[in-house]
Amino acid sequence: MSSTLQVDADPASIAVVIYSGGMDSFTVLHRAIREGLTVHALSFDYGQRHIRELDTARQVCSELGISHQIVDIRAIHSLIDNSALTNPALAMPNGEYAAENLRSTVVPNRNMILLSLAIAKAVNIGAGRVDYGAHGGDHVLYPDCRPEFVEAMNQVAGIANFEPVTLHAPYLSASKAEILREGLAMHLDYRHTWTCYEGRELACGVCGSCRERLAAFAANGATDPLAYEPNTLAGSR
Repeated sequence: MSSTLQVDADPASIAVVIYSGGMDSFTVLHRAIREGLTVHALSFDYGQRHIRELDTARQVCSELGISHQIVDIRAIHSLIDNSALTNPALAMPNGEYAAENLRSTVVPNRNMILLSLAIAKAVNIGAGRVDYGAHGGDHVLYPDCRPEFVEAMNQVAGIANFEPVTLHAPYLSASKAEILREGLAMHLDYRHTWTCYEGRELACGVCGSCRERLAAFAANGATDPLAYEPNTLAGSR
């Protein structure tokens, strides 16, 4: 689904939200909607193992009745396939969400690529802002979720085109538990998200991403509504 330039609209009233289908971007998406912005959700198929997240994103945007575009960039897969998230031949690490466990899940230059495309869309449709879900819990592992990266990309987004675009990462200093706390206060249903790094029918419950998700729910004294595979860490919680 493509979008046309909104000629008469104030750019400050329009936002492109990078929406993966996961918990963080789900919360960012709803936060932008609650701000009263006209939201254009943007998802990417880059050959990720957890492609199921895109089905989740598609369903959520359909139910919300908002503009949603899934961009197929699998042509670049061979440039970014040295990651457990993009290469099924590599073992998916389990264990805690920590750098020593999950370094193999780093996708080379992913957020710079996705943000560049989202900024292009923003300029193309007259949007003044691009939102994405980088958060404090990712700082230890993913360089492209750290404040210095976001600050540098925001500077570039302001000068790369005739129309400046602001990069907005509202949870840049927040933990996963804090993001969830805000989402629960908004009465969001996290059943409609996909976090697991695996792309199976049910969430595995043991990969680092599942563990971080479950820890966030535990920290908020809440039960995760997502279905998990039996006989896993999650299944026995």
